[in-house]
Amino acid sequence: MKETKKIIPVRDQIADQIRSDIIAGDMPPNAKLNEVALAERFGVSRGPVRDVLLQLTKEGLLVAKNNCGVSVNSVLSPELQELMIDIRTKIELHALKSLKGKLQEADFAEIDAILDRLQDAFDNEDYTEVTKADMDFHRYLVMKAGGEELVNLWQPIILRMRMNYKRITKPVDCVNEHRAISDALRKDNIREATAALKANIR
Repeated sequence: MKETKKIIPVRDQIADQIRSDIIAGDMPPNAKLNEVALAERFGVSRGPVRDVLLQLTKEGLLVAKNNCGVSVNSVLSPELQELMIDIRTKIELHALKSLKGKLQEADFAEIDAILDRLQDAFDNEDYTEVTKADMDFHRYLVMKAGGEELVNLWQPIILRMRMNYKRITKPVDCVNEHRAISDALRKDNIREATAALKANIR
C-alpha cells in the first residue's frame, strides 16, 4: 500500500519556519519583522505573511504595536519565567491525570517516534530541532488529554518559555527524562508519570 504524504499548507510552513528562527535566535528578541521582506523570502504575497504574523502574535512569539509594526517578543523576566513554568506544569499535570487508561499502542508508537527525533537532534547537535521535538512530545500528550481547547491554553505558554531556551549540556538526561514519562504512561502509572514530568519541567 502506497504511503500518503501529508500536505502541509504554505501558511503552516511559513509559521513553522519563523518559529524555528525565533527559537534558534536567528530572529532575536525585539527584532522587527517586515512583511515585504518575508513575502519575498517565502515567495508568497503579503496576505499569507500577514496571516502568519497575526497567528504568531496570538501565540505570544510576536508583538504588534500601533505605529511600530510587528516585532519578536522580548525575553521573559526570571519572575515571569517562573510563573510560566508553574502554569505550564499545572496544565500538563492535568493532562496526565486525564490520560489514565486512554493511551493505546498506536499512541506510544507516535511518542517513540518523537523521542527518536529528539535523540537524533542531539546526535546532530541541532538544538532548534531538539526544542521542537521536546515541544512535540508534550504537545502530543496535551492534545490527547484535552484536544485543541487544552492545547490553545498550553501553546502560548510553552512558546514564550522557549524564548529563554538554553542549550542542554547533558543530552542523555533530557532524553531519559522524556522516556521516563513515556514508560510510566505505558504502565498507566500516573503517579510515576507525574514525578517524571516534574523532574523534566524546569
